[in-house]
Amino acid sequence: MKLVNLSKEEFKKFADNHEQITFHQTEEWANLKKVNNWKAYYIGLQDKKKIVAGALLLAKTLPIIKKKMFYSPRGFLIDYTNKELLEEFTIELKKFIKKENGIFVKIDPFVEYQEHDNNGEIVEDGYNNKVAVNNLKSLGYKFFGFNLMQDTLQPRWMHVIETKNKTLDDVMKDMESKTRQILRKNEKCGITTREITRDELPIFKDIMKHTSDRREFVDRPLSYYEAMWDALHDSGILKILIAEIDFDLYEKNTREEKEEHEKDLKDRIYKKEKNILKMNDKKYEASNKQDKEAINRLEKQLDKIKELKKEYGSKEILGGILFLIYGNEVLSLHGGSHAKLMQFQSAYTIHFAGVKMAVENNYNRYNFYGITGDFRKENPLYGLYLFKKSFGGHVVELIGEYDLVVSKLWYTAYNLAFNTYHKLKNIKNKQK
Repeated sequence: MKLVNLSKEEFKKFADNHEQITFHQTEEWANLKKVNNWKAYYIGLQDKKKIVAGALLLAKTLPIIKKKMFYSPRGFLIDYTNKELLEEFTIELKKFIKKENGIFVKIDPFVEYQEHDNNGEIVEDGYNNKVAVNNLKSLGYKFFGFNLMQDTLQPRWMHVIETKNKTLDDVMKDMESKTRQILRKNEKCGITTREITRDELPIFKDIMKHTSDRREFVDRPLSYYEAMWDALHDSGILKILIAEIDFDLYEKNTREEKEEHEKDLKDRIYKKEKNILKMNDKKYEASNKQDKEAINRLEKQLDKIKELKKEYGSKEILGGILFLIYGNEVLSLHGGSHAKLMQFQSAYTIHFAGVKMAVENNYNRYNFYGITGDFRKENPLYGLYLFKKSFGGHVVELIGEYDLVVSKLWYTAYNLAFNTYHKLKNIKNKQK
């Protein structure tokens, strides 16, 4: 077997048929990273004329020393449980990186470590890939541990819904009843989703800015979203959906619901008085009370809708999500909402639109993406997990992050410089 450079077309043909394929291992993703001076290499391990393993490698030249660091986003496309194959690939890869003046290659494989249920519990007798971890470690890959928090390049913990060969009804049955209720309520409120155009990227950026201010994280500039769009949208990998509330539709639905209760109340009273309806007095009064309370509630709701229309007009944007769609899944990467109308809980509707995309196009799963592996209620990010959990599905734990070191001396120097830089950066940010 030998390691060979592949054309983009050759790599795509191999990668698209591999079970671990994600958007990270595409030419489009490599083109996006090119904006930040990452150079792409497409390589494959060839056995006779057949490619048996491959990788997209991104390389960046480090300042001053002019050495390269390599990153294989979401890891090699290889069977990590096949130690002989992995060892052959590793030997040839080290030769390649050394030849290219590289120091190390970082990987974070898209391979599950062990099976978890929706509560984050390990499934007894479930599948696991512990042998993959052991193989990597035994072949000299430096392992960064089974991190619980979101402190790796890409999330190690995720939440997903399996959608392959399922109907929307199948998926909805696994949701919590509260989630189904919110989705039905949002529909009555006139909340819908739509794709935005490139010209509307400032709308999504504004959503993310408000979200980052509220949650205290640093958002990317508009140019970041523009670069993502230009690299990924036209090939169908990137879609951005926003949720809007139509107050006219909300008013119409509310009025129709009120009229239904009024009709039911009127018909019941009429039939009781004419002795057409046989109903005991207690049940009759209870039914009338329910309708009167509903009518009163809906009248107040109509008054509130009028106030909202005066403040916001007939329509208002609530939130948005940036989806990446490739290979086996629909993935939610970035998202947020405006605080001013958060009572409408638009995130439920937009995620449900993503689930629909996965179901209707027969993708294997819908990926909510990052959560933490800390399922204690005290965890400050526990609420994020509970939200995603409410849709059903299960927790995914990946095998983690690894460095394959080619030059120990330069690797030590790189880490020293890297750690010093980030300490100074943190001090500077705290001072700000």
